Amino acid sequence: MAELATIARPYAEALFRVAKAGSLSAWADLVSEMAQAAAHHDVKDMAQNPALSDEQVVSTFSSVLKTPLSVEAKNFVSALVQNGRLTLLPEIAAQFHTLKNAQEGAADAEITSAFELSDAQLKDVVVTLEKKFGRKLTPTVKVDNALIGGVRVVVGDEVFDTSVRAKLQQLHVALAA
Repeated sequence: MAELATIARPYAEALFRVAKAGSLSAWADLVSEMAQAAAHHDVKDMAQNPALSDEQVVSTFSSVLKTPLSVEAKNFVSALVQNGRLTLLPEIAAQFHTLKNAQEGAADAEITSAFELSDAQLKDVVVTLEKKFGRKLTPTVKVDNALIGGVRVVVGDEVFDTSVRAKLQQLHVALAA
């Protein structure tokens, strides 16, 4: 069976082309909302229920969203339902977000810190990272006490790890060799 990312890519690209013609940020918000709804186990069960028609699934799915669906969005959801792909919305949203970031010259940065960061500290870290990576970053912050100290940053497929745990692991490898 094909990988989910491979199946989701054409849907994300088609949706992105439609979104570029309108308000990209509004579409991004809608796609995120739809992805959250589609990830819920009750919605997954409903989407795979053979007793429901495609129209019933589309109507029910639309009703659980806060944002009313435009004609284009409703057509997109209908296409997903007809092809049995509604549960792919979280992956479609992730790829849509990646396309949006590429268009805007931005990237998501997952910052993991050993301790809670204040707003000023986070701002300083983001400014430094934006210089290092050469693009605007949208940070998400997590706290992991196992790092002992420092931060670990993941931007796309790049990892920047200055944590004490990483330095101890490097030291362990050097001593064991």
